[in-house]
Amino acid sequence: MLDFIADYRDKQGMPPSRREIQAHFGFKSMAAVDGHLRLMEKKGAIRRAANKARGLVIDKPQGARPGQSSDANNPSEGTRFASIPIYGSIPAGVPADQMQENDGCVRVDLDSIGLPPSTSRTFALRVRGESMINAGILDKDIVILDFRPPSDGAIVAALVDGDTTLKRYTVKGGKPFLKAENPKFKNIIPAQELVIQGVMIALLRRA
Repeated sequence: MLDFIADYRDKQGMPPSRREIQAHFGFKSMAAVDGHLRLMEKKGAIRRAANKARGLVIDKPQGARPGQSSDANNPSEGTRFASIPIYGSIPAGVPADQMQENDGCVRVDLDSIGLPPSTSRTFALRVRGESMINAGILDKDIVILDFRPPSDGAIVAALVDGDTTLKRYTVKGGKPFLKAENPKFKNIIPAQELVIQGVMIALLRRA
């Protein structure tokens, strides 16, 4: 939505109205538009001028993409950033029933992790447990994942027989299983169901 607002402003010389946003995205009600705009305003991505039909303001000059610097002397010029939602935590240990919850966002440099401008398939989870320490993934780290088919050896968030876990996706004899990166934990062979929810593409650790 932020890209749409910026593109519309750059082409038309003014921001879109709420009704134009509703029509572009196919929202059934204006309340859906307002909900998205409130969230974007809360994150500091936009400002809304009161009592103006086209009162959306992006704090970047025209021609600059959201998240990019416009200062030619700034060494970070051209860097693309995005806010990735954190959907709670994931066990890196014994699989457990885990409800998905919104736990804020983490801001990342898209170029550094090789992501395109659209991050709708990307999300983050906080790690709980120590089954992946030999892969350099520690308790309380944040893993960034993308919804894509896993390759053999990829680290994945998986739903296995109804419970979620963070493990290495491994295929042996044509059959997939989940491998722990800590000898204290057993590998997991799905009895009935194995659904890959995301493939890890980056790791964040806060000092």
